[in-house]
Amino acid sequence: MYVAGGAGDERTMRENIEAFARWRFLPRVLVDTSARDLSTTILGRRVTMPIGIAPFALQGLLDPDGEVATARAATAAGVFMGLSMGSNRTIEDVAEAATCPLWFQPYVTEDHALMRDLAARAEAAGYAALCVTVDSPVSGRRDGAMREPVELPEGVVWANMPADLQRPGRGKWLTGGDRYGWTDLDRLSAATSLPLVVKGILAPADAILAVEHGARAIVVSNHGGRQLDDSIATLDALPAIVAAVAGQAEVLMDGGIRRGIDVLKALALGAHAVLIGRAAAWGLAAAGQAGVERVLEMLRIELSVAMAIAGVTDVERVDPGLLVAHEVISTSA
Repeated sequence: MYVAGGAGDERTMRENIEAFARWRFLPRVLVDTSARDLSTTILGRRVTMPIGIAPFALQGLLDPDGEVATARAATAAGVFMGLSMGSNRTIEDVAEAATCPLWFQPYVTEDHALMRDLAARAEAAGYAALCVTVDSPVSGRRDGAMREPVELPEGVVWANMPADLQRPGRGKWLTGGDRYGWTDLDRLSAATSLPLVVKGILAPADAILAVEHGARAIVVSNHGGRQLDDSIATLDALPAIVAAVAGQAEVLMDGGIRRGIDVLKALALGAHAVLIGRAAAWGLAAAGQAGVERVLEMLRIELSVAMAIAGVTDVERVDPGLLVAHEVISTSA
């Protein structure tokens, strides 16, 4: 239930997937796509394809190796990975297991000393970015989670929290986020030399503010539909944010990515890359590291095949004309 559930009636969670069906491909033919390049750079780091693993907590509930298994899979696939503040393995353990680019994801909380300490640990461990999630000033109302609260089995803890907060019921470590503002983000950013990624942006005005406050990248995200039900689907929000940012930061998105064609649609609408959450979680639950590797390999194959058929040779040069809105399909040149 922790992975599968969303907020409220879960309409936004479903809309994240359904939004992709609102776009159709207009493929170009007789294009030499025999040498397709899926590689790109994210914040200056080369990756094999424009897909990363989103930070999600409590991976130790899905596999004994948890985030370490996911990091090894990301390394094997040559993609980047976000590590959640709520992970079951430490910042340092995951860094030791991975050579891929790692982002550390803190939530906003009133405990600024804790946030600075976590950022310092991530920097010392060689992480590539600090990915601050800003869409969770409080936890969303998730009916399933309220009916069946998450219980950590013995030996599974929130590994990066202080000792008195590593088990449920011993205290709250996500408090005060509803008092957090842009100046607080500035204070956190000033405490680290890591590039700042702001995750959880849906409004173009907030995308502009994120750039003004130093964001090197923005992740268009509604937290997988787990925060505010009836929020806009991330794919629907993407074009306006790309326009607002106007190349001043890299724009990524998550939410609803299930197929390689979803990745190609996101790229055509202006995303630099996408992140997967639930897809990686199900792979981890099914077969640990090998399961996550298989999910990434399936997405790589599907993206490559879609590029070949659609007439695309490079993920960094996807023509927006590749897509038409489903309601107003036109085949004019």
